[in-house]
Amino acid sequence: MSGEFLPEADEDEKGPLRRCAVTRQQGKPDVMLRFVVSPSQVVVPDLDAKLPGRGIWLSAQRDVIEQARKRGVFARAARCQVTVPDDLVFQIEAGLRRRMIELLGLARRAGQSVSGFMKVREWVAQRNAAVIVHASDGSGDELGRLLSGARSLPVIEALSAEDLAKVFGRERVVNVALSAGGLASRLCCENERFSGVAEGGSRVRRTFPADGCEQAGQ
Repeated sequence: MSGEFLPEADEDEKGPLRRCAVTRQQGKPDVMLRFVVSPSQVVVPDLDAKLPGRGIWLSAQRDVIEQARKRGVFARAARCQVTVPDDLVFQIEAGLRRRMIELLGLARRAGQSVSGFMKVREWVAQRNAAVIVHASDGSGDELGRLLSGARSLPVIEALSAEDLAKVFGRERVVNVALSAGGLASRLCCENERFSGVAEGGSRVRRTFPADGCEQAGQ
């Protein structure tokens, strides 16, 4: 097994759903996690689900990943001896956070987002907002005022004000709104995965039902 990833994906990677190697439950690939085995037989998170080789799919839950690591699930699924990094969960958490920040950057450059309380409030009032991003260290009272009287909207609270400020080139950003479309949909899916994997994930708001990715794209 030198110089190549594992053989091409098997039956588990065909069709609209993927099966978790731990729970055996099926789910949509957009909100699950794919892993592959590198040429050096190390388990690698494939957050974009594009790396070659047989994919090993898991539900995006911290405890599921830990079970897979401790119970030898990766080796059984890969049908060979593998090395599972001790910091695998932290790799995934950091990678998903980075992907959300990158998606916000794309939305800003595409003109599909605004930042700042007044601009976001205006978008909410005009029904231009499909997703709200509120800083994890922001004020709950401020979020309540922002959404007062508004229709139900998904609210993502996984990124800090500092994270948002770097995206929008300002000293501090607490509130962001995204218009409906592919970027908003992808951001919701990444937040769904991050919410399940992040340490203290129960405190990271899950703000949409299972089909929330599609709803944000409408």
